[in-house]
Amino acid sequence: MTRVRYFAAAADAAGTDAEERSEPTLASLRAALVQEHPELTDILPRCAVMVDGVRTDGDRPLDDVELIDVLPPFAGG
Repeated sequence: MTRVRYFAAAADAAGTDAEERSEPTLASLRAALVQEHPELTDILPRCAVMVDGVRTDGDRPLDDVELIDVLPPFAGG
């Protein structure tokens, strides 16, 4: 199982701060998240996705992954 943590607007859209997932790839995880949490449809494509601490934009297997963070764009700086 992979722990997925959501932050800020992504947590609001998902309705949770974290959940355990079992999808085999990042692409299948993204699709399942939007299916199960339709409110993520608009925000997920703009989010940074960190896979075990490394930003990952493309697809990859999740067999050995422990943690995924979904970080929406932050204003300010």
